[in-house]
Amino acid sequence: MIAEIGHFALILALAVALIQAVIPLVGASRGNATWMGLAGPASVAQMLLVGIAFAALTHAYMTSDFSVLNVAQNSHTDKPMLYKVTGVWGNHEGSLLLWITILALFGLAVTLFGANLPPGLKARALAVQAMITVGFLLFILLTSNPFERLDPPPMNGSGLNPLLQDPGLAFHPPFLYLGYVGFSMAFSFAIAALIEGKVDAAWARWVRPWTLAAWIFLTLGIALGSWWAYYELGWGGWWYWDPVENASFMPWLAGTALLHSAVVVEKRDSLKSWTILLAIVAFGLSLLGTFLVRSGVITSVHAFATDPARGVFILGLLIFAVGGSFTLYAVRAPSLKTGGLFAPVSREGALLLNNVLMATGAGTVLLGTLYPLFADALDLGKVSVGPPFFNSVFLPLMVPMVLAMAAGPLLSWKRGDLAGVLSRLSVAAVAALAVALATWLWQGGSAGPWWAAGGMALAVWLLGGTIVEWAERIRLFRAPLAESLERMGKLPRSSWGMTITHSGLALLIIGMTASSAWKLESVQTQKLGETITVAGYAFTLTQVEDINGANYLATQGTFKVTKDGQDFAILQPEKRVYRQPPRPTTEAAIVSTILGDVYAVIGDAVPEGGWVTRLYFNPLVPWMWAGCLVMVLGGLMSLSDRRHRIGAPTRARAAVQAAKA
Repeated sequence: MIAEIGHFALILALAVALIQAVIPLVGASRGNATWMGLAGPASVAQMLLVGIAFAALTHAYMTSDFSVLNVAQNSHTDKPMLYKVTGVWGNHEGSLLLWITILALFGLAVTLFGANLPPGLKARALAVQAMITVGFLLFILLTSNPFERLDPPPMNGSGLNPLLQDPGLAFHPPFLYLGYVGFSMAFSFAIAALIEGKVDAAWARWVRPWTLAAWIFLTLGIALGSWWAYYELGWGGWWYWDPVENASFMPWLAGTALLHSAVVVEKRDSLKSWTILLAIVAFGLSLLGTFLVRSGVITSVHAFATDPARGVFILGLLIFAVGGSFTLYAVRAPSLKTGGLFAPVSREGALLLNNVLMATGAGTVLLGTLYPLFADALDLGKVSVGPPFFNSVFLPLMVPMVLAMAAGPLLSWKRGDLAGVLSRLSVAAVAALAVALATWLWQGGSAGPWWAAGGMALAVWLLGGTIVEWAERIRLFRAPLAESLERMGKLPRSSWGMTITHSGLALLIIGMTASSAWKLESVQTQKLGETITVAGYAFTLTQVEDINGANYLATQGTFKVTKDGQDFAILQPEKRVYRQPPRPTTEAAIVSTILGDVYAVIGDAVPEGGWVTRLYFNPLVPWMWAGCLVMVLGGLMSLSDRRHRIGAPTRARAAVQAAKA
């Protein structure tokens, strides 16, 4: 009965979404306040109904109701409760319901926190958001019903993919979807602005917090996914340019560009058309990622669904949403006022350069991801596009972007003095050159990868430039200390957010460079009592035993690790085989230090005696995870800025207030 209530709630949600998509939009065009006001209550009702459906599916998983086909296919009575709950979104139907729930949640958030929005813009944005919801509700009801019954029900379920029974993958999808779907709100505001024909500083101020929230969630989701791949797959790496990884990375790049572009609209009333386009592209890439993961055109550990009918439906939704948006953009964008002019060397120019490089990078990743699919469809043969392509094409685009990130915030609006900025960055330049030289000498000159010194120097340049910009803001060493401290206390939170986020990116670059350039690994057959040394760490295999987990059997190895003759750690990696479904997984054992990760994996036994083991030292990997968390912290700091909560005054209101003053 509860499953039927959930199904019926989805049908009612579709009816409410249709009303929300039509009536407020018509009301905004006619200036009818009553019709426009319907958008708010409709978004509340929609969230309530979708929430009931999500709660009904969660209840079915928690109680192991195998009369529901979705539960029977993706759960098992022996699963720990955490993975029964996370199994709700560990499959196609359930993850789609999570997507719709987050869509409704963002609409509700605009209703609750958008009191300062102009009624017309708010009504149009909520109507567009409802149109997106209508598309996904039709998708789930027509092709992916999560409440379909199974008669007779089996005694037990098929279980969840063991790779998904992990804390990293348990929380990775919700954060990822909060990012994907969050960009739908920026998209809705962009389409509403095109319909209204008005984009100004107030619009940019209102759209930025929604974009920033989506960016924060997507950053955290990507980091969690990378962290999971690092310790769960047992290969010692954290990124492989997998199509599903690319599917989340592309909207992140477009969203980052959108954030910076919106700043120019807000501060200088420029780049309006470009900002609208980025909002459309960011959400369009989110939809494309959905298509890639759910259509069956790619195969990946974390791809859902192989039903062609579903792929066709989501492709149609993608074409309708993105194609319709681009058509509207082509018609209405030329009428948008261009705003203020600026010189190429200016803060606007630096932000535009950031945008162009980010957009080009996203296009490069898109090309590398889709080209094998096009080649296969056109019968041009099987083509594999992997890390060598992306590393050689994408990374060079990011070098000038990071170089500009240090100088851009120091430039003046409209027209900047590049020579003066470079003079103020001389300390950062000297530090970067010193680090490059030290890195080159430490790795033995050309004995190590030539690009490692450049990567470390780039990170130091960005970190140094960020510190210099912060010091300039508070006049550090140029004013009395008391005055500098007072200025520091009065810095806007958005300024702190930029400083923290850019510093986090510098830490991320350090970790990525070191772990890619100097990772050491040893793969061998190792017997009990045998010692293998990697990067000065001695790994002695002291014990191998079989253990019985909650719903799996495992072979657990015990490594005693010493450094310079001193005990360092005990590592106990596992090779698991789950009972249902019967699939193997690798559980790496990792000890992190400030200098890097000591990493051990145990594999299968060999007939000659011993076990296959893989031992790694991954330098500075913890800096990479720390950098991601610092970036998220910077985003949260910026999001907490009061100006994002109260919106921006319109020019007319500002003029009236100035006249009264």
